[in-house]
Amino acid sequence: MGLNLKDALQTFFAEARTLLHDMEDALLRLETTVDDADALNAVFRAAHTIKGSAGLFGLNGIVAFTHEAESVLDLARAGRLPVDEQLCGLLLLCKDHMEQLLHAVESCEELAANALQHGDLLIARLQRLHGAHADGGAQTSSAPAAVGQPQSHGASSADGVGNADGATGKPLGSDCWHISLRFDTEVLRHGMDPASFIRYLGTFGSIVHVVAVLDGLPPLAELDPECCHIGFELQFRSDCDKDAIEAAFEFVREDCQLRILPPGSRVADYIRLIQELPEDKVRLGELLVSSGAVTQREVQEALQGQEQHTRLRAPLGQILIDEQVVRPEVVDAALNRQNEVRARQSQEAMFIRVHANKLDSLINQVGELVIAGAGAGLLAQRSKDAALLEAMSLMSRLVEDVRDGAMRLRMVEIGETFSRFRRVVRDVSKELGKDITLTISGADTELDKSVVERIGDPLTHLLRNAMDHGIEAADVRTARGKPANATVALKAYHEGGSVVIEVADDGGGLDRERILAKAVARGLVPADRELGDGAVWNLVFEPGFSTAEQVSNLSGRGVGMDVVKRGIDALRGSIEIESRAGQGATFRIRLPLTMAIIDGFLMAVGDTHFVVPLDAVLECVEIQHTTADTDRDYVDLRGEVLPLLRLRQHFGVPGTPSRRQNIVVVHMGARKAGLVVDVLRGEFQAVLKPMGQLFSHVHGLAGSTILGSGEVALMLDVPALLDQAAQAKGGGAWRPSEVTH
Repeated sequence: MGLNLKDALQTFFAEARTLLHDMEDALLRLETTVDDADALNAVFRAAHTIKGSAGLFGLNGIVAFTHEAESVLDLARAGRLPVDEQLCGLLLLCKDHMEQLLHAVESCEELAANALQHGDLLIARLQRLHGAHADGGAQTSSAPAAVGQPQSHGASSADGVGNADGATGKPLGSDCWHISLRFDTEVLRHGMDPASFIRYLGTFGSIVHVVAVLDGLPPLAELDPECCHIGFELQFRSDCDKDAIEAAFEFVREDCQLRILPPGSRVADYIRLIQELPEDKVRLGELLVSSGAVTQREVQEALQGQEQHTRLRAPLGQILIDEQVVRPEVVDAALNRQNEVRARQSQEAMFIRVHANKLDSLINQVGELVIAGAGAGLLAQRSKDAALLEAMSLMSRLVEDVRDGAMRLRMVEIGETFSRFRRVVRDVSKELGKDITLTISGADTELDKSVVERIGDPLTHLLRNAMDHGIEAADVRTARGKPANATVALKAYHEGGSVVIEVADDGGGLDRERILAKAVARGLVPADRELGDGAVWNLVFEPGFSTAEQVSNLSGRGVGMDVVKRGIDALRGSIEIESRAGQGATFRIRLPLTMAIIDGFLMAVGDTHFVVPLDAVLECVEIQHTTADTDRDYVDLRGEVLPLLRLRQHFGVPGTPSRRQNIVVVHMGARKAGLVVDVLRGEFQAVLKPMGQLFSHVHGLAGSTILGSGEVALMLDVPALLDQAAQAKGGGAWRPSEVTH
């Protein structure tokens, strides 16, 4: 049982993080569109679900804090609290604190003193907000009134849905209160008897009708007699007011969901109640009964009428409308809810939650299968047995299919990573006093999960840099003929077997002269050296390099861009900068699709084998001894000057170069160069293995792989290798960053 509880708790943490992410997205939408009822309901549902699930595990700190936020959200949904930028900002801070509480519980750590103090301040703000607006709302509904006069019972006339003249503003005509009651599963363990509260309610009115909601009942074998799984829908006739009904459930308010509709409530009230039902009902009759729009008897009579007219088979909703039991708007709302539930259940049925460690283990096993298959293929070639070679060819194709299928399991859309930067842009733009909008495109671009997880920090630095350095102040933009509202864009797309991520802004662009002056002052480049734009832009990635005039919370300390470069290098990626004076700058990141198994190109220098990603190879060219024996670091390739990098000299491989050597032409984005090797081995499925700490000082290598013969081949990190070689040449004629197609 303890193990099951632990597994369930981990599931709660994962789902809670997803809900908090959804909550933040909805709040950011709500901040720009304050009348977005769907976004407001999404925020409430996320908070309410987290609170309920946390209560199941006894996480009282999360429950208590979330309850305060939920109370304020309830007022906003009822139209008694205006939704504005200040409220959204407060709720975003509450979301952050809920995330801190969740992390503290998950890591079994005490919350820091400053975080506790911040939480207390947030609770005080929420309680003041709730007290001020709740009192105002209660005053409008405290006076008793005659049954059938919904206005005096605080019918939500200010909820922004319909009006007295519209179809959704008309009363349904019932003379009873409708009470929707859902008890938490732990209510019995807290010493509360649900039935006693219903009996007490009957002492100051008449309970006309009760429907037990059994959707939450688990299978009999899993039923816990100490848990409450039953909800109730009640029709209650009384002259009391709403406050008196709520008071009847005062001692159980923390352990139940209570919704009250007064007599003669409008169609809009029932529509809203249908949308808020906690159960995922898919039958129209159940939806209408649960919302109080019709009774169970009325549904049964309509169903009997439906059976009597089998040839017509009129829909249940149409029968209820024709008999004037319920208004068409309510039936439409129930049908919409029905479709939403069916769509969600269908979508959920398509997914299965698998722990990431299991996927990693599968990828490792597939990698070993690839290596074993390569070894078996080599033995088959040596045996020259035709049948064995044919069988190995078939097995190789199947192994490749298995490899591709396993890799697709790890592919995730980058959109979730992109969407979290909406909050970053929102907070930073407010801190800087700039009006900045984030645009996202290519959110459905897929990338290996391990790459997506590690690209977040570099993107954060780039976005902050763009907003702080790139985007001008509003008055400067206006003077330059630009709109005061600036734009930062995140874009992702596939290109040549890689994924390209762009961070672009419409600011002032990079200041070439300032960067050069700073580099000369720090001794990074000689004062008389002529550098191309690409070489100048790459200077910003030097450790400690900053052109900020003053230190701020965001920049000026010379850290950030070098972190970006190291992070991208660790992912075997590359980054290039394109800047336009007065128009903005674009940082373009190229990343491999996967970090585990790749299609590579195998080559050899002496007894040492090297592998490069196949997608980086453009062509292979044979060169004669006379050309290879010179000291030149470039070659004329069909009228194009191609820089050369001799792997034997670069890595210090012993031996004498062969008379006939080969050039493997590789590229990364706009850069192109030739790798001089002795022998070309051809295409090869490479299973990447880390080099380990012992080889951490060796630059230009991305890892290693094992050949079918058992030998080790070194995986070349093409971007880092070319950059390193360019620096070693002292920035002479050999500068791959300035060589284009």
